[in-house]
Amino acid sequence: MTFVLASNNLKKRREMGQILQAMGIQVLTMEEAGIHSEPEEDGSTFEENALIKARAACQAAGMPALADDSGLAVDALNGAPGIHSARYCPGSDRDRLLFLLKNMEQVPDGQRGAKFVSAVACVFPDGRELVCRGECPGQILREERGDGGFGYDPVFYVPAYGQTFSEMPQQTKNQISHRARAMEALADRLGKMLETTPEDKGESI
Repeated sequence: MTFVLASNNLKKRREMGQILQAMGIQVLTMEEAGIHSEPEEDGSTFEENALIKARAACQAAGMPALADDSGLAVDALNGAPGIHSARYCPGSDRDRLLFLLKNMEQVPDGQRGAKFVSAVACVFPDGRELVCRGECPGQILREERGDGGFGYDPVFYVPAYGQTFSEMPQQTKNQISHRARAMEALADRLGKMLETTPEDKGESI
């Protein structure tokens, strides 16, 4: 079975693809599926935005679609950047990371708690939909550590592992990250859903 991921982020495709490959599911990027437009993400939650993207990709490609909407919620910033994590400031991922660190310069070390949040949506051409949420708690460091991952990974520190997301082996991150937890929940529900048909269920999931 082939799904289109509502993203052209190859690192995100690899993370999600590794989790689903055990189910025999291949994941394509939008470009690989021939999709060259993106919907406006005007939802007020991670779940709403994930569904907006998955529905648009499903309609454009005519195949099952996956979408992830994720972000960083920092306690001292009242949950910011939240759903605006990818648009926290103009520029690159690094520009946004540096902007975050600047906004947290005066935050004491004991008050730098944060969590990564991910909502993963799956939409089928027949109208069936799934949405699952995953979270990973951590802390925001004052400087970058590690050269793996992407986005805010270099400053997101997980005390239980003594590493930032950027320092972790990919296999470890795939087990504990917010996206991994959302995908694990999705894979479980997806497996159960694929064992039945909408007629068996009597309704969309």
